[in-house]
Amino acid sequence: MSTAKTRQGLLRSGAVVGAMTFISRILGFVRDQILAIVFGAGAATDVFLVAWKIPNFLRKLFAEGAFAQAFVPVFSEYREKRGRQELTDLAAHVAGTMILILLVISTLGVMFAPLLILLFAPGFSDDQAQFELATHMLRITFPYLFFVSLLAYAGSMLNTFGRFAVPSLTPVLLNICMILAALFLAPLFEQPIVALAWGVFIAGVVQLLFQWPFLQQLGLLPRPRWGWRHSGVRRILKLMAPVLFGSSVAQINILLDTVIASFLITGSLSWLYYSDRLVQFPLGILGVALATVILPRLSSQFSAASEQDYRHTISWAIKLTLLVGCPAAVGLLLLASPMLATLFEYGAFTARDTAMAAYSLVAYSFGLPAYLLIKVLLPAFFSRQNTRTPVRIGIICLVSNMVLNLIFVFILVKADFVAPHMALAVASTTTAWQQVILLYLRLHQDTIYRLPAALIRYGLKLLIPLALMAAVIVLLNPGDWSSLQATERAVWLVGIIIAAKVTYVAGLLLVGVRPADFDSSTPI
Repeated sequence: MSTAKTRQGLLRSGAVVGAMTFISRILGFVRDQILAIVFGAGAATDVFLVAWKIPNFLRKLFAEGAFAQAFVPVFSEYREKRGRQELTDLAAHVAGTMILILLVISTLGVMFAPLLILLFAPGFSDDQAQFELATHMLRITFPYLFFVSLLAYAGSMLNTFGRFAVPSLTPVLLNICMILAALFLAPLFEQPIVALAWGVFIAGVVQLLFQWPFLQQLGLLPRPRWGWRHSGVRRILKLMAPVLFGSSVAQINILLDTVIASFLITGSLSWLYYSDRLVQFPLGILGVALATVILPRLSSQFSAASEQDYRHTISWAIKLTLLVGCPAAVGLLLLASPMLATLFEYGAFTARDTAMAAYSLVAYSFGLPAYLLIKVLLPAFFSRQNTRTPVRIGIICLVSNMVLNLIFVFILVKADFVAPHMALAVASTTTAWQQVILLYLRLHQDTIYRLPAALIRYGLKLLIPLALMAAVIVLLNPGDWSSLQATERAVWLVGIIIAAKVTYVAGLLLVGVRPADFDSSTPI
């Protein structure tokens, strides 16, 4: 396959993942709207978010973090350099090893649920009813870790074979299950919020069953075997050790945020959640799409010793990140309250909840480009099977985030600031930029990747379109969004977004940026 065709395939793959993720994120917004309207941002919602966050914490730590980043390079190498029989054998031994380990972890998680609640949300221990509810819900949600980890295994293999659509569409099923649980199961429970926990459990089963037939089509469903001594499994485990520690950095940061937020005023966890959901929309569509596509691509290019294509892939990903991430950050910054009011301020979600969530959304918006760049830079290390460097950098960022969390919260609480939870978002944003800088400096120092001058000039060009877009948003903002009816909010918000988008595109054309510049085959 020619280089041009390969790069065009990369662009198409990214578009597929982005499109599927877009569908999932839209349904995710519908889910969050229903949760906000039905349950609001009170104590019960805080409890569910903790019960859901714990299996998600471990999912990102093991499945999407350590396992996926270690498994894909090894699996890609087997596919490139070894026969089909060895590839299938590796899949069988990885599956068997994962299943047994996950069963043990899931069982222990259900047994020791009270201890996990004390670890993740010690503030709940002051309210016995809240603590018992959190423990009960965690015992329902924790097995989700088993199903979603096997999903990561299945999705990694599908992605390696270029089947990006199915893994990217699978999260839609989680959103559908939670929506149905909130609308139809909740009225059947004495404590309606418990229905959401069952929605998460059911979603794990449904998602795994959805991907199974597609693996069967590829012939990658051999009988699972215990493979602790299998050479491929041992390589993956060896790579996982530092990646696990590196992935744990970000997750420990989340854990620390949750611990601190559990001691803050009621609603803090919910406000952080809803503001984070808006940041996750562009991060999911572009960041997840790029990370999903470029890791197997970079792994293949590294195995084939295609250094020029390797660097081009990184530059292309950074270019798209700046193109989409910067205007998204500006939009979230200037439209924080309007977006939250339009999407969530109905039913149990009040104007005060909108105002409080807006504080953390403003802080998160400054970090959006950094979160996106991290998803581009980390695969540059993992694809080379270098897992130690991100770990060292992660440790530095972990310590920084811990210190900044405590300093910023202390300052805001001492100053009697109305929204001390904003400190957690500010610390996360600061640490994200620190991680970007340290990752790039190491790539530069090792002569693996250096920013081309043309890419720097391209970034500077974006400042004019961004300024024009910001001016349009400020001029068109009507002010008090809480006083508007739902239809008026939607019309105003859509109108402002369309006007901002048109202005941004016009600004791009004004400074000489053309659509052809974003083709992955175009030299940078």
